[in-house]
Amino acid sequence: MSDFFCGLVEGFYGRQWSWETRFEYPAFLSAHDFSAYIFAPKGEVALRSHWIEPFERGFIAHLLQLREACRQSNISFGIGLSPLGLQDNLKPNLSRLKEKIRELNALDVDILCILFDDMPVQNDDLAQKQSLIIAEALSVSQAKRHIICPSYYSFDPVLEQVFGKMPKGYWSDLGGMLPKGIDYFWTGNQVISDTYTQQDLESITHIMGRKPVLWDNYPVNDGRKTSPFIHLGAYSGRPFELQDWAAGHCVNPMNQAYLSMPVLGTLSELYRNRQAYRADQALRKALMASCEEVLAERLLEDREVFQRVGLEAVSDSDRTEMLAFYTAFSNPLAVEVVAWLHGAYRFDSDCLTG
Repeated sequence: MSDFFCGLVEGFYGRQWSWETRFEYPAFLSAHDFSAYIFAPKGEVALRSHWIEPFERGFIAHLLQLREACRQSNISFGIGLSPLGLQDNLKPNLSRLKEKIRELNALDVDILCILFDDMPVQNDDLAQKQSLIIAEALSVSQAKRHIICPSYYSFDPVLEQVFGKMPKGYWSDLGGMLPKGIDYFWTGNQVISDTYTQQDLESITHIMGRKPVLWDNYPVNDGRKTSPFIHLGAYSGRPFELQDWAAGHCVNPMNQAYLSMPVLGTLSELYRNRQAYRADQALRKALMASCEEVLAERLLEDREVFQRVGLEAVSDSDRTEMLAFYTAFSNPLAVEVVAWLHGAYRFDSDCLTG
């Protein structure tokens, strides 16, 4: 599929969103020119470490409600499946993979994502094994669009430091074996990329033989280094020409769902206004649409603290003053700031085991 699209991929570690919050998101996305919601939270074991097991009835009910919220807002509903352990133990589990894909078919999923990111890599024939997994999934999937995430999803050397040396020719081999029309996620030159350029995108397009779908890890803040911050800056370093250089642009939001909204809103402003886009103006506009003016102005005033200073460096007196101000508001953006000030979003290494 060649039509460029913008989507949200709920794909972070750490404190997870509530289902009630998720049900609200499709309407917001539709109002800001996004066309897809991909449900792939790292904290959801039913899609990761326990993927072989049948979905529980309550989980299915929630997914159906989320799908319906997407339908009502004309948003494509996607699910990301991370079949941990499958590529190292193929034969006994490929049939279980098909059973899982049939479960997802019953949910009428529009976008099926097979995600190999953040998994141990222990074999040289990785591309061949993953292409077999993809082929088996496609043989039964009824989704309209399919996106895979390679084990190495960036030029960032940190991936080899964490997961081991990438097999020689991995990207070109995998790209050559992917069926036509199958997309793949790419985070850019880094896992968390500050910028994207035409050269960046053309490099991976040449290697993989097709344009990537960007998995943009801004404003996500789920890591040890990023969790003390609220990324309340507007999108920058993302030229509107990405519409020509990529197959799609999916963004990974913060653990703070409501504080993510004004940031995500600036991306639609970027693509809509093109050369006329002004980041600070877009953020102010998005905040004013999200909450009362006095709260919006204070959020703008505290943006440097959120974005640059971080929770650990906030003085006790400043923390006390900020708490006094934000607790006076019931708006969910203020509620999330208060929770952040109380340390509710601190990094937890246990979150990485799902």
